[in-house]
Amino acid sequence: MADLRVNIGALALKNPVMTASGTFGYGVEFEDFIDLGSLGGIIVKGTTLKPREGNDYPRMAETASGMLNCVGLQNKGVEYFCEHIYPQIKDIGTNMIVNVSGSSPEDYAECAARIDALEKIPAIELNISCPNVRDGGMAFGVTCQGASSVVKAVRQAYHKTLIVKLSPNVTDIAEIARAVEAEGADSVSLINTLMGMAIDIERRKKVLSIGTGGLSGPAVKPVALRMVYQVAKAVKIPVVGLGGISTAKDAIEFLMAGATAIEIGTANFLDPAVTIKVRDGISDWLDEHGCKDIHEIIGCLE
Repeated sequence: MADLRVNIGALALKNPVMTASGTFGYGVEFEDFIDLGSLGGIIVKGTTLKPREGNDYPRMAETASGMLNCVGLQNKGVEYFCEHIYPQIKDIGTNMIVNVSGSSPEDYAECAARIDALEKIPAIELNISCPNVRDGGMAFGVTCQGASSVVKAVRQAYHKTLIVKLSPNVTDIAEIARAVEAEGADSVSLINTLMGMAIDIERRKKVLSIGTGGLSGPAVKPVALRMVYQVAKAVKIPVVGLGGISTAKDAIEFLMAGATAIEIGTANFLDPAVTIKVRDGISDWLDEHGCKDIHEIIGCLE
């Protein structure tokens, strides 16, 4: 069998398959379906400094080859996470990574500092790119200045592996990636969802409660793949690729484009065991093509 081990900064992954935040709960929800310890990492749902109610319903809508959501980072806050969720997940045998969001650089930094104190959380994914909250979120991820301000504040408060999740809703994503790299990001993950909307033509109303939401699923894959390729060429830090991955072939495309690891998101809703199938599919493909190590294909495009 080929060696599937990869590293994201100081973070060692037994294989490159991780779960995308917001699509896999806190991991424990899936333990009846798969061996959680067999994944490279689990990125748990978004956590903020204070509790958030999220947006009003309806906040999900099916689209052609994907889905829209405007959940709005609903969660019970970092204090609840530390007291109630962390004890449930700290002994899962893989990298448990917390997705952190906020409304100001100070919010992000304080939330990250709380997570920093948790011994068995080796990394955070900094969400500067959520497109469906009214304040913060994507506002920080669409300019170099905004992205840099958050990463700089968090880097001073957080001392483990820092992955920064980038927004595709920008003109030049490579420019944003270089900006967060300069402020100390250990890795970047991309893409978050694309802004979209749906309309109910019988009711003549917008389907989602706030009108717009984040588009995910197979529909976004070509855009995600292009952006991962561009960013991998632009930065020296590892890139984590996501966006429409549902098969091993999809994942291998992202790896060849330059991603060191990948995340699976929307596909988890359709098949709770998709992560294991993708991991095994990558392994089988490498064996069939005579590859001894996954690094033989990472960034192999000319």
